[in-house]
Amino acid sequence: RSYFPSTVVQVMQKDALRRLNLTRLLLEPEMLEAVEPDVHLVGTLLSLNRVMPEKARESARAVVRKVVDELERRLAQRTRTAVTGALDRAARTHRPRRVAEIDWDRTIRANLRNYLPEAGTVVPDRLVGYARRQRAMQREVVLCVDQSGSMAASVVYSGVFAAALASVRSLKTSLVVFDTSVVDLTAHLHDPVEVLFGTQLGGGTDINRALAYAEGLITRPSDSILILISDLHEGGVREEMLRRMAAMTASGVQVIVLLALSDEGQPSYDHDNAAALAALNIPAFACTPDAFPDLMAAAVERRDVAAWAERRLGVPSAR
Repeated sequence: RSYFPSTVVQVMQKDALRRLNLTRLLLEPEMLEAVEPDVHLVGTLLSLNRVMPEKARESARAVVRKVVDELERRLAQRTRTAVTGALDRAARTHRPRRVAEIDWDRTIRANLRNYLPEAGTVVPDRLVGYARRQRAMQREVVLCVDQSGSMAASVVYSGVFAAALASVRSLKTSLVVFDTSVVDLTAHLHDPVEVLFGTQLGGGTDINRALAYAEGLITRPSDSILILISDLHEGGVREEMLRRMAAMTASGVQVIVLLALSDEGQPSYDHDNAAALAALNIPAFACTPDAFPDLMAAAVERRDVAAWAERRLGVPSAR
């Protein structure tokens, strides 16, 4: 994938499947029962998706389903709970009805002028609390995912999280995957397996084209979150990509860049593009799947995501 165009890679993969008899392995029930399915195996199967014979694809789908079901059990409910709670907290009231509704952090900040040094305490004269958001106020979330070969694990996790977010009624969630072309998988978010088999791992990268499409999905910029998941190795027009990111941020869109969404450590990424985004006050960092629900909660509440990443993940936003 590093040295050949995607059309050549597909021919080589198909030839390898035939010459090494890998197709037969994929069709063997014993192999499926013995193998330990994980995200990386799913990534490998998805990269072969376009050259698999139909019977092998059915076997591969069973493996992918097993991994997706496990990820959903581990992560989907946590995501829905974190985001739903954040949506409720995002609305504020100055007349909280119960102690549980008081936002103590914001209340203390709002009353620091009433600090009594001799008592070592703050005497609040104004409470800040949480209020329920109206159902009509729907946040827009666009996940824009790089499906180049190096982003395989990120693609798998993104599909699972996008499906979980799509089940939250207060969110309007869209999922866009891209290489040099752009594919909108929003219609398949009811089934993460269908989402994953709609991807095509490998190929080049045109972030600017993907952002142009994602921008067209946003109808209320000040109430929208765009999460770009990419290693930032842009093969399109870099200056136009940065200009587009700056324009979306200026319009009120909360733009977050995840250099990877995986269990691995610091990914390989384009440091120059990351530094350019940092200059635009757009946070860029790698995120683990277990931390993603809390990231979404922080984004929904419009907290400082770069500060959240440094505190929660122990890594500063990329420079």
